[in-house]
Amino acid sequence: MHTVELLPDPATEGVVREVWRALAARGLPSLDSHRHGTNRPHLTLAAADELPGDARRRLEAAMGVLPRPLCLAGTLRFTGRTRVLAWRVVPGPGLLDLHRAVWDVLHPGGGEGGNPLHAPGRWVPHITLGRTRSRSGDWAEDLLPAALGLPWNGMFTGARTYDSVTRTTAPLRGVP
Repeated sequence: MHTVELLPDPATEGVVREVWRALAARGLPSLDSHRHGTNRPHLTLAAADELPGDARRRLEAAMGVLPRPLCLAGTLRFTGRTRVLAWRVVPGPGLLDLHRAVWDVLHPGGGEGGNPLHAPGRWVPHITLGRTRSRSGDWAEDLLPAALGLPWNGMFTGARTYDSVTRTTAPLRGVP
């Protein structure tokens, strides 16, 4: 599986990492414990089983609109086999346009593959804070860091792809 991800500016990345650390310090599931070198705060725009032939060139061109405003406001919880706590990304028109452009590159002609939850109209933009398969771990509201109760404004300044098989990333724009 290949994903296309937006990366926040350094200040926003720092705030998200601080929330990760605060969750972990409270004994809550957090991405702070995920030590793989590719782990960093990001917004997944879309996924595909394979990158179509000229996808990289077209994705790099689509990322020419960066930087884009970023607003984090409120938390989301996703349930299922894996439960997720996330910081909600408020999608402005520019972000929705970029999402659609990336979707169209990865799924030409409305093709199948990838995660249907990333499809336009179904996509819920967020930055993951923690995940667990344990039924005992939960994110009680009174244990959440205060930062999650306040909106945060920043910028998406970079983009990358992630290959889940090789566990590697490749820059698309502005990635250090």
